[in-house]
Amino acid sequence: MRVLRALGVALLSAVVAAGTAYFLVVRPKVRSWGVDPAEAELPIPGDELLPEPSHTETRGITIDAPPAKVWPWLVQMGYERGGWYSYDSLDTRHPVADRIMPEFQELKAGDILPYGPGSGFRVETVEPERALVLYMDTELARSQAQAAVAEGKLPAAVTETSYPEMAASWAFLLQPEAGGSKTRLIERFRAVTPGAGPAQFVLSELMGTGLVLMGRKQMLGIKERVEREDQPLLEAESTLVSA
Repeated sequence: MRVLRALGVALLSAVVAAGTAYFLVVRPKVRSWGVDPAEAELPIPGDELLPEPSHTETRGITIDAPPAKVWPWLVQMGYERGGWYSYDSLDTRHPVADRIMPEFQELKAGDILPYGPGSGFRVETVEPERALVLYMDTELARSQAQAAVAEGKLPAAVTETSYPEMAASWAFLLQPEAGGSKTRLIERFRAVTPGAGPAQFVLSELMGTGLVLMGRKQMLGIKERVEREDQPLLEAESTLVSA
């Protein structure tokens, strides 16, 4: 019994120490990345979709290129498209794009940007070279899963999954800087999730930290691709050059 009690105390101490380290060291660094107080208060397209979100994350990064060079990388995002430029372990059959893909340069409101098999965000706003807004809620997720099952893309058991009530918007805003030669890429994720209490607090913390880490990876991935000196030309442009 003494051994078990000692192990229990050691485990509890380790958990407390890990939690303390997270809140005092890890959390401040993670949650402050890419944050500009002015940008956090800036009204941007997509805010109107969720007027009273329970969770909001706004991050930004400066890209050494004009908005016209950044926009094609945003338009082609998605599962089995250009990828998300983040931790895309789900799309194992299609590596994240390192070139602009002409076949995925057309996007309009109402289209679905797939996030995985049988799931995706609905495109709400497309303002070329300025703003792209995506949206997801419980009903959309449920209907997509049912359609995927009917088409044989997902097992029938998926339709038995209980979907929590939620809604989320994901906005990308391109703001020109330095006379138009640079771009400030601002991402804002807003979500409405029900519930309160300790469990909701923990979920919010995990979601917030996860979003920051994924968003940071994504924005750095976009920046690296846009700024790459040997960025491939569009297929049409390459044809003109070779001609």
